Amino acid sequence: MTAPRPLLSDTNRKQIARTLIVVLLAVIAATVPAAAQASANLIANPGLEKLDANGFPVCWEKSGWGDQSFTFGLTGPGHTGANAMQITLATAPNGDRKAMMLENPSCAPNVTPHHQYDLSVWYKTTTANTVITMFRHDVAQGWVYWTDLATLPVTSAWTQKTVRTPEVPVGTDQIVWGVTIYGVGTLQTDDYAVNDVTAPAAGTSCSAGAACTKGTWAVMPFDSPVRGIHSVVLRNGDVLLVAGSGNNPDDFAAKTFKTAVYHPSSGTFTNVATPADLFCSGHVQLPDGRVLVMGGNKDYPAADGSHGYEGLRNSYVFDPATNAYTRVNDMTAGSWYPSATVMGNGDVISLGGLGEDSSGTVATQYFSNAEQRWLGLDEAHQTWNFWGLYPSMILMQDGRLFYSGSHVFGNGLPGTGASIYNYDTSSITPVSGLQRKDERDQSMSVLLPPAQDQKVLTMGGGNIDSNPDANALTDVIDLKQANPVYTAGPPLPTGKMYVSAVLLPDGKVFETGGGLHNRADPVYEASMYDPATNTFTPGMATDPVPRTYHSSAFLLPDGRVMAVGDNPGNGSFDMRLSVYSPPYLFQGARPQILSVSSNQWAYGSTRTITVDGPILKAELIRPEAVTHSSDPNQRFVDLPMSVNGATIGLNLTSNPNIAPPGWYMLFVVGTNGVPSVAQWVHVG
Repeated sequence: MTAPRPLLSDTNRKQIARTLIVVLLAVIAATVPAAAQASANLIANPGLEKLDANGFPVCWEKSGWGDQSFTFGLTGPGHTGANAMQITLATAPNGDRKAMMLENPSCAPNVTPHHQYDLSVWYKTTTANTVITMFRHDVAQGWVYWTDLATLPVTSAWTQKTVRTPEVPVGTDQIVWGVTIYGVGTLQTDDYAVNDVTAPAAGTSCSAGAACTKGTWAVMPFDSPVRGIHSVVLRNGDVLLVAGSGNNPDDFAAKTFKTAVYHPSSGTFTNVATPADLFCSGHVQLPDGRVLVMGGNKDYPAADGSHGYEGLRNSYVFDPATNAYTRVNDMTAGSWYPSATVMGNGDVISLGGLGEDSSGTVATQYFSNAEQRWLGLDEAHQTWNFWGLYPSMILMQDGRLFYSGSHVFGNGLPGTGASIYNYDTSSITPVSGLQRKDERDQSMSVLLPPAQDQKVLTMGGGNIDSNPDANALTDVIDLKQANPVYTAGPPLPTGKMYVSAVLLPDGKVFETGGGLHNRADPVYEASMYDPATNTFTPGMATDPVPRTYHSSAFLLPDGRVMAVGDNPGNGSFDMRLSVYSPPYLFQGARPQILSVSSNQWAYGSTRTITVDGPILKAELIRPEAVTHSSDPNQRFVDLPMSVNGATIGLNLTSNPNIAPPGWYMLFVVGTNGVPSVAQWVHVG
């Protein structure tokens, strides 16, 4: 614990604490049924049998404060198994010691506001100066002390104590608890449990109600300090939010350009000096985890109609280690709404967008990772083809790029609306089958899990010029075929443009947000797509915040999804942040990645991890860099496993086009379908 639990004075602490506990338990007993159907145990390592590298139970810590003379460690045998935690206070002039769960997203049980939970522990104690202590994670404040729930009577035999919590407050998403000793004596504890005792829905075994099948959204109790037009999940788990001028001509005229880094662990922001108007730039993760930002807005349209939006040549690298931009050489052409795709060698190709004269950029712009510079026009292979605005260019397993047909503004490209581009030969091959190509404006395309299958899903879209009702179309293509062709997929539950699609660690795709028309008529709908069955499950929980133009959604390392932004036609901007907890977070305790043999992963290698129990699968997910329903680099790479008990060998592909070099989130998924919190590993 980072802060001590508040204590009363030594003279009256015991009497007042016991009185408060009696009153609290009386209130709980009067308002909560004595029995309810319990959920699965939500605690990781409840029996204390799995030990970390220091020989202490995984997901538990030695905590407390004060000037006691004490010992804290393991003893055995426990109530069951080999281990129990033991604390002995030889002196206790002040403070306390706690057998406490780690305040860690991977270890702390996930809880639901307004629900109640039974906490159970087996214990022995030689002193009545012991109490069950709880902390809760408040999304606005971080970890805070909650309450002491019960004093434990002296007992020399293993005794079970079960106590029910008050209702979980709004804004609380996790809890930790343990047993505190604050007087001279010895305390032993073992076999902890947390069970949700809220009555489950009929016919289910999950106590979290609708969240068991729909998930749940929470709107953060604070706003973003910047307009979140561009969102990048950084290699340290923070989120880069880039606004530039934020589609605000007044801010552009004042040269008020903004960037902030959001820290999900604390709910705080760091403002970042922004060197130019990076509004509607391109961005992509470089192999070392820094972010290449290209182009942006040189000028807004002139009042006299002499020019439209003009693209910048400027390019910068954002370093999460310093939270600062560094300028690299300029691009070869201005770029407003450019694509950005990382290649298997770590280089970056950027296509499309508008140039400095408001016309379409036809240059192929190529960033050399080895040289850390944009190549000149005569150094890069050129096709002199205009690819539109934010064209979705997805790297294929053979190194070519698939233009999926997803784009921004107006009609799709001439021809079939989709194609395969070979940079090495400067050739473009049309791909047929895309439905209503001129109504795929601000649709979204994703390389489906796993990347090895080479299937792409394109969903939704509209047209800001003709402004029809947004469509519910989806199309699926298998890029492994010799001559790939789109085939119609299952329709979205509701037509929408500005759609966001996020790859989840359980292998499904969560689609959320959107609007029915150009910067208008938000659609409150969300569904889950399963690549294995090619079906959508409708009726997922919906973000209460509208998410249309200039909105994004992206996966956080703890398995949740964050959504930002909304910029309707009246020029306003919604600064609220929303976080979605998918249904898998309500199905029991998370699996734990106890160790990783190395965080540096070479292609074709096997890396060893240890886990705390059986797992179904493991994968790498590339952190997102998303804007305008576009992140062509989003991918889920399957890791075939070799299993020897708790030791798992994970086999990485030898093909860098499947997993381009860079930092990835490593997830494992337990047999209960719940993913771990991600560990960061570097590929390449």
